[in-house]
Amino acid sequence: MANASKMRDDLVENLESQLESLRKEVSSLRKTLSKRGGAAYAEASETAENLYEDLAQRWTEALPHMQKQARRVEQTARDNPAAAAAVGLVVVGLLAALFAKR
Repeated sequence: MANASKMRDDLVENLESQLESLRKEVSSLRKTLSKRGGAAYAEASETAENLYEDLAQRWTEALPHMQKQARRVEQTARDNPAAAAAVGLVVVGLLAALFAKR
């Protein structure tokens, strides 16, 4: 009987030791995941910031060219109102056909 009690105590002690070891390992894994998550967030944030800066720079560089092209289109529309109206109707028709298919 004493032998069975000792085996039971040894088993309980072994299980408690294993549980404590697992708790430490889970805690370590949580810390590691937290660090990696923070690093991934920082990296994604930096990437998004770089992308925004790149797009802003490209937009700033392209804006004068787009304004110049818009003025040309406007002048062409003023010079040829019938053609501009026809193009406008074609565009409206294409958009209507596109939305009608959905």
